[in-house]
Amino acid sequence: MVKLQSLDPNTPMFAQLKEKTGRIVMANTFVVPKERAEEFRSLFRRQAEFMMAQPGFVTLQLHKGTADSRLVMNVAVWESTEALAAALGSPEFHRMVAEFPDDIESYPHIFEQIDV
Repeated sequence: MVKLQSLDPNTPMFAQLKEKTGRIVMANTFVVPKERAEEFRSLFRRQAEFMMAQPGFVTLQLHKGTADSRLVMNVAVWESTEALAAALGSPEFHRMVAEFPDDIESYPHIFEQIDV
């Protein structure tokens, strides 16, 4: 299973999920070993299809670092933290997360838009 890390140790994502909000952006930066890139994308696509069908989902994009970077970033917009929390808490999502290799690191964090 993917190794979950806190981007901001003072405010882990699971603490953020407890705050009621309006529209949010969930940015998740992954460190993916080069030999796992295709496997990661395949697993991510299946997970993305599941998330896109969940209530409150708005949009999602996957980005790769340039040059020789091992970083991949998922940027997803949700109607609220409650909608995201419900999707993340589903047993089906947990089964999919368990399929990711142990040598992939994940740094998720929730953001609110504050300016242009």
